Amino acid sequence: MHTGWQAHLSHWNRTDDVWLFGYGSLIWKPGFAPAEQRPAQVFGWHRSLQMWSRTNRGTPDCPGLVLALLQGGSCRGMALRVHRADVPAVLADLWEREMRNAVYTPRWLRCQTSHGTLQALAFTLPRSSPYFTGPLSDSTYRHIFAHAKGRYGTTADYVRETALALQTIGIRDRALEALHQRYASCTAQLQP
Repeated sequence: MHTGWQAHLSHWNRTDDVWLFGYGSLIWKPGFAPAEQRPAQVFGWHRSLQMWSRTNRGTPDCPGLVLALLQGGSCRGMALRVHRADVPAVLADLWEREMRNAVYTPRWLRCQTSHGTLQALAFTLPRSSPYFTGPLSDSTYRHIFAHAKGRYGTTADYVRETALALQTIGIRDRALEALHQRYASCTAQLQP
């Protein structure tokens, strides 16, 4: 069983708000009303569509893909402030959503914002994880975009929503946009 959110906030004094770093669906579907949002950048980590999803965007028989925060490079995203009174409820819900299978390694990262540096909790993925895909072939991407569907929808929907949300806040993720453009036509097979 995975460690609960409380272990990652053992230093929290309950009088401060808590920041989260969103690089994927937390930007467009946080599941709570952030007290504040700031464009932010982390160094030493990058966004990549290299994590298997066997529940949310696929199944065990036909896994989909979601974004991971992997070591190396940098990543622009959104820092989301959780008001101190909301921290227990928000993080309990977030842990249920993101840590159901103990996939991620939550860690505190330094985020650069236009208002200075802040510490934010981010969901990272070690390359040693069985959920890390490593390099994927063109045919594997085609199959995933054409067939993978989970409880929250398809990989194609997830990629499209994330790319649009990033563009809305002034971030161009050309690699993610290229994946969507290249494989969007494959999704026709998923229509009823």
